[in-house]
Amino acid sequence: QVQLVESGGGLVQPGGSLRLSCAASRSISSFANMGWFRQTPGKERELVAGITSGTGNTNYADSVKGRFTISRDAAKNTAYLQMNSLKPEDTAVYYCTALYRVTNRRYWGQGTQVTVSS
Repeated sequence: QVQLVESGGGLVQPGGSLRLSCAASRSISSFANMGWFRQTPGKERELVAGITSGTGNTNYADSVKGRFTISRDAAKNTAYLQMNSLKPEDTAVYYCTALYRVTNRRYWGQGTQVTVSS
């Protein structure tokens, strides 16, 4: 069983920053990749950023390139999403996800709300 627990969401003004954390119940080396998705009411869940566990290669949605950075800390079994220059359109529930190598199954966290508003 894999558990992912997100934290760090909240209310921030436009132009502000937040850092989301995703604490995993397993070593992050046991995941082929990890990532962050977001979802707003009535819309599909969309990929925000991803990172390959082995190589550390990253990919980002065009809408967040240059503003968001995904990273991970193997010692803490935690992935992060640093979000800078936040815009109202970044408002969403953000979900952490990880692909577990042993079962080839994707796991999701419970989500954390990010609201960008003045």
